[in-house]
Amino acid sequence: MDSASNITIRPMTESDYPGLKALWMTIHGFGIRSIDDSEEGILRFLKRNPGLSVVAVNEKGEIVGGILCGHDGRRGCLYHVCVREDHRRRGIGKSMVVHCMKALQEEKINKVSLIAFSVNDIGNAFWNEMSWTKRGDLNYYDFVLNDENITVFNK
Repeated sequence: MDSASNITIRPMTESDYPGLKALWMTIHGFGIRSIDDSEEGILRFLKRNPGLSVVAVNEKGEIVGGILCGHDGRRGCLYHVCVREDHRRRGIGKSMVVHCMKALQEEKINKVSLIAFSVNDIGNAFWNEMSWTKRGDLNYYDFVLNDENITVFNK
């Protein structure tokens, strides 16, 4: 069993997509969007936000964690924060979050947000443990521009 010291946290590259998608497919309840999370969609995101997204890689070269991180010039956002189930509770998620927060600070971003599905008990427990604040003072709205961008949840 690996320890957190055997894990390397590094910026995500375009070549990481196959390993990242393979990781996503192993996580129960993980929602994957048909267009946004396609290789083309992720590469577009990485080009728009160079050097901000990260992966956690074990000594075998396997991607065991990842975060899509970006900003709009005003607020940062974390997407698809995940750690492979057999690598959880070792500080990998926290290390990736800290890496992203530092990268956003270097970009002069002062506030970061994320969305966690209310049924994601593991994720919500993680964010509470990390002292993130659950907002109760706003409503989150979506407007779908492309009905073909469907979310499928892993079982």
